[in-house]
Amino acid sequence: MTHEPPPVTQTFARFEQEHIMPIPENKRTGTNWSIFAIWVSLNMMPLAVVTGAVATGGFGLPLGWSFLAVFAGNIIGAFGAALHASQGPTLGIPQMLQARAQFGYLGASVFAFIAFVMFMGFFSSILLVAKDALAEVIPGFNGTLAIVVFAAIGIALCVFGYDLLRRTMVWLSILIGVAVAVSMIMLALQPNALTARDDVAMTPEGFFAMLAIGIVWQLAYAPYVSDYSRYLPKKTGPKTAFWSTYFGLVLSSVFVMGLGVLLGAIAPDNPLGALGSVLGPVGLVVLVVFAVSSALINGVELYSAVMNALTVLQSNFKTRITTRVRVWTTIVSGAIATGIAVLGQGDFMTMFIGFLDLLLYVLIPWSAINLVDFFIVQKGHYNIAAMFDPSGGEYGKWNAVGLVSYGIGLLAQLPFMDIAIFTGPLAGSINISWLVGFAVTAIVFLVMIRFSKKPAPVAVEA
Repeated sequence: MTHEPPPVTQTFARFEQEHIMPIPENKRTGTNWSIFAIWVSLNMMPLAVVTGAVATGGFGLPLGWSFLAVFAGNIIGAFGAALHASQGPTLGIPQMLQARAQFGYLGASVFAFIAFVMFMGFFSSILLVAKDALAEVIPGFNGTLAIVVFAAIGIALCVFGYDLLRRTMVWLSILIGVAVAVSMIMLALQPNALTARDDVAMTPEGFFAMLAIGIVWQLAYAPYVSDYSRYLPKKTGPKTAFWSTYFGLVLSSVFVMGLGVLLGAIAPDNPLGALGSVLGPVGLVVLVVFAVSSALINGVELYSAVMNALTVLQSNFKTRITTRVRVWTTIVSGAIATGIAVLGQGDFMTMFIGFLDLLLYVLIPWSAINLVDFFIVQKGHYNIAAMFDPSGGEYGKWNAVGLVSYGIGLLAQLPFMDIAIFTGPLAGSINISWLVGFAVTAIVFLVMIRFSKKPAPVAVEA
């Protein structure tokens, strides 16, 4: 008979001590509502508004086609992200640390570092848009000071850890949801607001470009959804993790990007400014709510950046991961991302869309390998202890099957790639590189696994 440890005494919020280690069952305090609230609130930020505004203000799409592109892109992309989230209750470890099973103990650190850079980019991006939102309310204020203050709030939340982040997200999801709903209703009641783009025609290029943005917006969550679903008890199961994540991501992103679609139609050059100019005092209040909430939401981005930084440190430098190491890694990472935001005050949306395009190409092959390995090859059975074995254990230090499959998946996308610095010979008006990359990577990985004849791991708890 196994002895279950007693449950942890509940306080308002518990200071985190597990960092990247498996979460014991008695400390798994997550619920389906808390997971839903995390992903609802994470999308409720001005960055999502500005992204939605690209459909009408950037690509010049009519309102109806803009809403359709936003909706379709998010429901497709969220499916992949939610599948990754369903792994959390089973394995109990951070998302990118799981990559050790597919790429090896050291090989996984390459992808953890890529994810770290991505989260740092999002942290900086959110700071910039939050600053812009506040600038619409207080013209001429010190933008650098605002960035530093907002960053300090996010860093403080991240230092405390998951439990405080979870509770903060629950309340934010309610507050911001009300603010966005009021804004959309008031905008819809404005004269000519719903007919602002009636004089333009839909272009396939613009529609599918916006569709791809919606997809990559959701897939960008894939490398860290299990960072939070790992706190769900095992008995909760993968289905609860999947649907809580899926509906949280889709409902909030479509909702907030929809607000951006309306604002982009009204004021293509300054969608956030349209909140204040069109909605008056109510719009200004919403902008303040957006700015302050972004500072709190950003703690989630930094938290996952830190999880990946710790994975890299443990893998490559044999660092013993303690609470002290986690706290200092949080402070240093936050300071670096803040510095990037301070230096990056300029043509933000051009840089951000390019950043999203690059993420799509980098994330797709990893996502294909992780999902295929978990659901088809291993069917959720992994040796968790082996993932923390510095010698590599049964997964090795460098897993050739995973790494070669990833490389082939990247190469398969090249002919269809279309980014600022490179355009492939087969690139067209419709971006299909992500479909090609996912399919080729999945097939190559399955074929190589079949011929490697590697025995299935024994499921062992850490």
